[in-house]
Order: sequence, then structure tokens, then C-alpha cells
Amino acid sequence: MIPRPGSAARRWPGPAAVVSVRAEAAGPRGAAGRAVPDALAALVAYGLLALWLSSLSAPGFPLQLAGLGAGALVTGAAAASVLRRAPRFSTPADRVTLLRAVLAALCAAMAVPQLFTGPREDLLIPVLGGLAFALDGVDGAVARRTGLSSTAGARFDAATDAGLVLALSVAAAARVGPWVLAIGGMYYVFVAAGRFRPNLRGTLPPRQSRKAIGAFQPFALLLPLLPGVPSAAAVSIPVAALALLAFSFGRDVVQLERRHRAVLLESGAATPGSGPITP
Repeated sequence: MIPRPGSAARRWPGPAAVVSVRAEAAGPRGAAGRAVPDALAALVAYGLLALWLSSLSAPGFPLQLAGLGAGALVTGAAAASVLRRAPRFSTPADRVTLLRAVLAALCAAMAVPQLFTGPREDLLIPVLGGLAFALDGVDGAVARRTGLSSTAGARFDAATDAGLVLALSVAAAARVGPWVLAIGGMYYVFVAAGRFRPNLRGTLPPRQSRKAIGAFQPFALLLPLLPGVPSAAAVSIPVAALALLAFSFGRDVVQLERRHRAVLLESGAATPGSGPITP
């Protein structure tokens, strides 16, 4: 995830991708009429391409339906992210992100059946996933060039990146084992935890290490999907990625908790040695 101007959260999924972001604009002018057409275009593109790609693999109707449903969730969430804005708007950068969401959804549609049938020896998922990965940063560059950065766009980008990493982790799980799903699931665990622990939704200062660790995740998940990769590398690289991601999340959770406690101490709501503090 490449941050848009004014955003601390436009990077591969991590705590800073979940928390509040600062943006230059809440609703760019001239983009209001594009939300519905752009969202519908993404849904139609996914539907047509997913049906075609799933017909090539022929995993059987139940598995085909499961894959199509998984991809539809990714695309539907992306479309909803654009449509639920108030007021509605869609910028050129958002259209790039929608394209990335469709690519992530296609990866999910092909990856889910492979959890049950085993991995396919082709390059469809690596190519589509690699393209979605390569396009990250393009949306940020477009936002900077057009001057249409937004908080909603940053959140949309973060959610799309999370969907891509989850889809790639499902694909990698078919090759190296289900443990790799922890990479794709960690973002969503953090989001869920933030619903019960509001201080986990606080802002975090940018860190280059967080950005680098986040960018390493899709690379580590794409590697096992490539033909000819040695088994040792196919396993060890995702293991390293998972360890780094856990470290990054853990460090940020500790920082957010310490900041929350410091605020309470300053406000007189807590005293040193008073034990755990809950919101």
C-alpha cells in the first residue's frame, strides 16, 4: 500500500491501514456522478471474467460456486466501499483500486476450489495477483497527479490490499499448508479487535519498517505459487513473512495501548500501578 498524500494508512495491511487516516478532500468535485457506473463496471467485469476462468478449471459445480462466491464478496465489498460514501464519488485513483479489487477477486475465485482439489500447475493466480500487486502505487500516483486524495480512498485502498493478501494466502495454503492463512487473516483479526478495544483504532505515526514488512507479504505469498520454486523457499519465505507481520502488528498494538494509558494518566483517569485499564 502506497500512502496517498495526507494518509498514514495507504500501505499493505497492518494496524496503520486500519486506523483513521487524514486526507486532503472528503468528496472531490467532478467525481460525484462516477460512483454508480464505476461500481457496476467492477461487478460486471468480475462476473464475466470469473465465469470464464472458472469454466477453464472445471473444479465441479459446488467448488466452482464456492470460488465464485468468495470472489463476489471481494468485489461486492469494493463496490460497496464506493457506493456507501456520503456524498457518493469515485475518482480516477478509485477506479485503479477497483481494478485491483477485481483482480484480487479473480484470485479468490480460483484459489478457493484449490483448497479442496489441490494446486493447479498454471500461472493464472500468480499473474493476476502479481498484476494487482504491481498496480499498488499507481492509484496513489494518480491521486497525487489529480489532486483528488481522500480519506475514503485511503480506506478503500487498504481494504483492497487486505483482500488481495487474503486471496493469495488461500492460494498459497493449497501448496504449503493452512498455517499460511494467518498472514491473510491477521488484518481482519485486528479490525475485529478494534471493535471491542477502541484504542486500537488510534492513529499511528508512519514507519518505513511497517511499510516494508507489509509490502513483503504479497511477494512472500506469490513465491510459492510459481512453478519450479524449491520447497524450502516456498515454505521458509512465507514463514519469515508471517513472523515479521506478527512482530509489526504486535509492536503497533503495544504502542497504541501505551498511548492510550498515557492519555488516561494525563487526564487523571488512571494512576501508575493501578492495573489494567479498559475503555
